[in-house]
Amino acid sequence: MPCFRCGARQTDPVRGASPWKRGVRADHQVLICPGCQTARDWADDLDRCAACGSAVLVCRLGEVECRDCGHTRDAVRDDRPSAGPVRSGDGPDDQPGGSPGGASGDRGLSEEVAAALSRVLKRGPVG
Repeated sequence: MPCFRCGARQTDPVRGASPWKRGVRADHQVLICPGCQTARDWADDLDRCAACGSAVLVCRLGEVECRDCGHTRDAVRDDRPSAGPVRSGDGPDDQPGGSPGGASGDRGLSEEVAAALSRVLKRGPVG
């Protein structure tokens, strides 16, 4: 899953805690890359807890849970396609449909997945 703000993809993790943050936007789990976390307003586009106002939410099994106060609610999802990266001034209703990069982005992802599988399964390079 890419960063919801800039579209950057996670690389193979190193040992220890991940520098990527999780959040919820429009009742969907999203990731925020370390680069976007340096922006002062990086959490402004995330959903907030109705009970305490925290942006530290997780979405799982059809529920959104606040990691600060424990408040849970049902996730309400619409049928819109997942949005691409957020651009300056984009709000929840101004999202472009589809994935960033179109078909070439999908091909790049396929190549990344194939290379990762080759590394994990200790196969030769993918041609």
